[in-house]
Amino acid sequence: MLIAVLLAVGGGVSACGGGTADEIDYAIDGRLTTYNTNTVAGAASGGPQAFARVLTGFHYRGPDGQIIGDTDFGTVSVVGRSPLVLDYEINPDAVYSDGKPVTCDDMVLAWAAQSGRFPGFDAASRAGYRDILTVDCAPGQKKARVSFAPDRGIVAYGQLFDATSLMPAHVIADELGIDVIAAIRTQDAAAMERVAEVWNTIWDLSPDIDLAKFPSSGPYKLDKVTEDGAVVLVANDKWWGAPPQTPTITVWPHSADTGDRISRGELDVVDIAAGSAGTLNLPDDYDASTSPSAGVQQMIFAPGGPLAAPPARRALALCTPRDVLARNAGVPIVNARLNAAEEDAFGVAEAGAEGGQFTAADPEAAREALGGEPLRVRIGYQSPNPRMAAAVGVIAEACTPAGITVEDAATETTGPLTLRDNEIDVLLAGTGGAAGSGSTGASTMDAYTLHSGNGNNLSGYRNERVDGIIDALAVTSDPKEVARLLAEGAPMLWGDLPTLPLYRQQRTIVTSNDMYAVSGNPTRWGAGWNMDRWVLRR
Repeated sequence: MLIAVLLAVGGGVSACGGGTADEIDYAIDGRLTTYNTNTVAGAASGGPQAFARVLTGFHYRGPDGQIIGDTDFGTVSVVGRSPLVLDYEINPDAVYSDGKPVTCDDMVLAWAAQSGRFPGFDAASRAGYRDILTVDCAPGQKKARVSFAPDRGIVAYGQLFDATSLMPAHVIADELGIDVIAAIRTQDAAAMERVAEVWNTIWDLSPDIDLAKFPSSGPYKLDKVTEDGAVVLVANDKWWGAPPQTPTITVWPHSADTGDRISRGELDVVDIAAGSAGTLNLPDDYDASTSPSAGVQQMIFAPGGPLAAPPARRALALCTPRDVLARNAGVPIVNARLNAAEEDAFGVAEAGAEGGQFTAADPEAAREALGGEPLRVRIGYQSPNPRMAAAVGVIAEACTPAGITVEDAATETTGPLTLRDNEIDVLLAGTGGAAGSGSTGASTMDAYTLHSGNGNNLSGYRNERVDGIIDALAVTSDPKEVARLLAEGAPMLWGDLPTLPLYRQQRTIVTSNDMYAVSGNPTRWGAGWNMDRWVLRR
């Protein structure tokens, strides 16, 4: 269901005395490597947490992960249900921070990049976009009609063309000196190859970026990237909606000193995976709360190397003490892959297929799966992360009797591309390889991490029947059919083991007691979903 609510969350701010700070320091648990959060690396980075109110769209995820219509950006109306046809209208006042209008050209580019129809785009996910037949848009205009293929009425269509998904098409057009929309419409292969290459890389972040290539469509715009990888966001003077409450927000990426900075009171808002910064020592005037995310902490196996074959993955899974890892995190084991974002009755359909065989460490069974042969495995994660380091240590100890040597291969830059390039054998991360939640908030969309051809299918898993199940789940709302599909798919995934789910990633929100309107969010956009409403009282 699509809900329209005010972005403001905190009430009672006006009742507090004192002044208001001009700047807020906000720390997250991902790196800030790209402005384009739709690439494989970008979707798993801290970009969604940082740019939810910089690159806006027709919807965003609210505090409970619900889909909320962003009427400042535009509106969506359902024209037809079978097939699904949607009319989008962008706010007539919508302009980028460089003064260029926000148009349906940006929607056409988003569809082209994420539909899988054009090679070369390193898109994280095709979910939903692959089912769109046409985006009817008069170039440079504010309206578009989006028509889906017959029988492909995506239930979670509010996930499409949403916050952080729409990139400025005019930047690519200016960079290449071509008509990008014409190239898409005529399917000009040579031109689209150039467009894809630029889409993948032009928005990479570094201290020496050309800000002209990073226009904003939200209440904040990018001001600079610091030498230590932080991004400074400032109020966008071209924003047509309510102005942000605080003029400047600096978003700090994952670092070794996050815990120390919290203890010194240098950060006003912190949104990180529980345990990722070690034991937190909060100043007296700070509060912390921990709640479950929609993402699942998991072991994602590399498409090549020593774990390319299912028997090797099975052996590692058999000696991995998932019960101990979940207990150390203070949460239950999660068995879901296809219905991972929501905690509901459908989980039973997936849990039953596991049958307890991968709960406690079974080194004898692991050794048998390997035929007595030794195995060396490199497990990586984004470091430093005390909880993940401890988890690798637990796995190493449990697997040694099985003849499996586990090496901690974590680095500060470890992520999806590290696994894809076979620099590690296992990525220990959240949904889609993220250090954070990584979840879209919808299981039907997250399930595409196991669909062949999807960029964030990091294990390179291919199973035609599982593909069919994932495609069916995306357009199914009948509970009985959902349960049937999950029950059919779960045994195949436990047999092939492209991933090993561990537990639901918990999120810790730390705030100064003088902060107002901060609200956690279980999805990959995190607490930053309403940063333009944040207020820090001095």
